[in-house]
Amino acid sequence: MTITKKYMNSLLAVFILALSGCSTMQDVVKAKESGSEGTTQSYQVTENQAWDIAKTVFRWEGSDAIEEHKDQHYMLTSSGMNMVSYGAVMGAWITPINDLDTKVTVVTKRRLTLNVATTLTESTFHRRFAQAVEIVKKGKPLPASAP
Repeated sequence: MTITKKYMNSLLAVFILALSGCSTMQDVVKAKESGSEGTTQSYQVTENQAWDIAKTVFRWEGSDAIEEHKDQHYMLTSSGMNMVSYGAVMGAWITPINDLDTKVTVVTKRRLTLNVATTLTESTFHRRFAQAVEIVKKGKPLPASAP
């Protein structure tokens, strides 16, 4: 089968367009630093509890390895492709307000910006986070799988 030059040029253009819309973990950090993206909620948990909860929520939602920058109060992760999404890149910033309250900011970006769906939204992260806070407040351990 012969592929025409016009067909190859079209494929190349689509490929370049798709690559130009790919988000990276560095894009998540830049979005948070600029304040252009992200959703913030405050929770009545300690900084350490919030840190553990954020990691758990990412795992519940199928994240890959979590890159921890605890000294800088943030973590980054990603999720792979599934039937409806090319995956996502995500970050959570854990900022203590006082000894018993913590501010949590999450930024999620579709790995491919042209993609309609994503594996984890910021609202889902916070919904799951609040669910985990309730488990912790009852004195129970966080389950390995989402409840």
